[in-house]
Amino acid sequence: MKCFKTLLLSFSIMYSGTTGAQQSLQKLYPVNFSKVEITDTFWKARMQTVATKTLDACILYTENKTGRIRNFEKAAMRQGKHEGIYYDDSDVYKALEAIAYSLKTHPNPQLEQKADAWIAKIAAAQLEDGYLNTYYTLTGLDKRWTDMEKHEDYNAGHLIEAAIAYHNTTGKQQLLQVAMRFVDHIDSQFRLQNKPWVSGHQEIELALMRLYHHTQDRKYVTLAEWFLLNRGRGYGKGVIWDQWKDPDYCQDRIPIKQQKEITGHAVRAMYMYTGAADVAAVTNDSGYVRAMHAIWEDVVHRNMYITGGIGAQGKNEGFGVDYDLPNETAYCETCASVGMVFWNQRMNMLTGDSKYIDVLERSLYNGALDGLSLEGDRFFYGNPLASFGTHNRKEWFGTACCPSNIARLVASVGNYIYASSKDALWINLMIGSKVSVPVEKEQMRVHMNTAFPWKGHTTLTIDQAPKRAYELRVRIPGWLETPAPGGLYHYRNTSVAKSFQILLNGKPIAFRNENGYAVLKRAWKEGDELVLITPMEVREIESRPELKQTKNRMALQYGPLVYCVEGADNEGSAWNFILPEQANYRVQYQAQLLGGVNTIQFNGKVMQVSADGKEIKMGERIIQAIPYFSWNNRGAGEMQVWLPTRFDQLTITAR
Repeated sequence: MKCFKTLLLSFSIMYSGTTGAQQSLQKLYPVNFSKVEITDTFWKARMQTVATKTLDACILYTENKTGRIRNFEKAAMRQGKHEGIYYDDSDVYKALEAIAYSLKTHPNPQLEQKADAWIAKIAAAQLEDGYLNTYYTLTGLDKRWTDMEKHEDYNAGHLIEAAIAYHNTTGKQQLLQVAMRFVDHIDSQFRLQNKPWVSGHQEIELALMRLYHHTQDRKYVTLAEWFLLNRGRGYGKGVIWDQWKDPDYCQDRIPIKQQKEITGHAVRAMYMYTGAADVAAVTNDSGYVRAMHAIWEDVVHRNMYITGGIGAQGKNEGFGVDYDLPNETAYCETCASVGMVFWNQRMNMLTGDSKYIDVLERSLYNGALDGLSLEGDRFFYGNPLASFGTHNRKEWFGTACCPSNIARLVASVGNYIYASSKDALWINLMIGSKVSVPVEKEQMRVHMNTAFPWKGHTTLTIDQAPKRAYELRVRIPGWLETPAPGGLYHYRNTSVAKSFQILLNGKPIAFRNENGYAVLKRAWKEGDELVLITPMEVREIESRPELKQTKNRMALQYGPLVYCVEGADNEGSAWNFILPEQANYRVQYQAQLLGGVNTIQFNGKVMQVSADGKEIKMGERIIQAIPYFSWNNRGAGEMQVWLPTRFDQLTITAR
């Protein structure tokens, strides 16, 4: 038998841009988190929180307060009652993936022992034929693969992702062997028998593509595309849709290559389109490419909140009518924003266009990060853009996908900072870090220092460079000078925009703007220093008239951060003021507030009802806004993102 390790080429190498790039449409390849050292003040603190408080919460509920680990123990013995919901295995896998990322940046022998113990129990629960699912093992194997909605392949997808992450971090193979055996089982049950199957909850498609990039085994691309090709052909009718009665719910009405509009469950859609974009890049399939572009335009131009959140409706956890984006009842599931990060990264890899990173950054800093409390042990499932005090983060959920999902995203943020192609290093996010990428037999090593997202100056220093000319491609943030993404929103105060600049060793340097990247090509020297100047200022954002819920309202943005007004900073009220026509904004960093944030202050016109309810008092007061991601960390209270500009929009209460 060949040495197993020789078959498992590093994910980072496979994504280095040196393997298979000429055979695919893919323009660039992400630099894997394991090759990136995070030094950033903003993100390092959050990664530390995830490594302790968040993972502690995941372990507590996975192992002790719910039966998720006990299910594997029972399945290993082939007896006992299943506890919880049929998709709960996936939460174990996502927690393991988050642990794997965290172990790379925050080594912890006890945590690694815990993960190894879980993995041993998972391996013991796997059947001889490769099948692994505690629900059907304990409730009746005769029913396995009979109900497309029961998330068997969804669980398998998260197992694959966890296995790859754990192998990347530790080099340990047991979980990866389990995952590959399960994939072989799935392949033998369906594709090799030409048996139709529609995944009730997409996920396996993107996971199979990650497994392909990890191993370079083409069979995983073949199986991923097989799953995609089964959709929209009526195979789920009378099987998967008994509950929902709507094939649009999981994007199954028409074949993927014919799809032009976003429909249904937001997380399912994001996961599937992530996989489809990856398949398109590897197979050169223009049909998938056209579909991905059309659907992306529909999402971003007609169905995305200013926070980068998606999925307006709670009833289907997803998309409704175009331009119908209510604020207080906005669903905006945390997992959907995580999915937006995944999908937009794949679209950027496919095209080399920075607009996808603009959306990724918006979703990351606002829609996704809002799902995690500053302490790291409370979570939002949905992320509204307004509240009368009825929303609050929770310790856990019955369906607990969001806690482990946001944990794995934060712990792996290094995946999204840099990318590489044959002749270039791409800088996508301004996050303090160090990285080294191979350039043939040489290395390109750089480190980035920044106070982002609070300040707009970033320094990029060359630590080692190849002897020949080499490109740096630095993303020019879309929030700097262009309208907010997608045409749904636009900046009102465009006249104050300032230009992106780059200084090389203290002097301005010219660059070529290509698809939103500043392209600099030269023979770099050790010690060369680039200063990236991205002027930050408060931007007022208006929406298109079709978006009725934000009519005569304004949102505030500073850098990539969307701001909100919370009652905790404003005498308990966030609904009793209007934003004046010519507001004078004052930005101040407050180190002791919410872990250290920039606040925005302005003089608002306030209406307040007297205690006896007989008089309305009018006046002016300083209103303070905070980054949206940081709200609801001081208890439930009033909050608004879209601020009224007219008195007839106010909601006032007696105080």
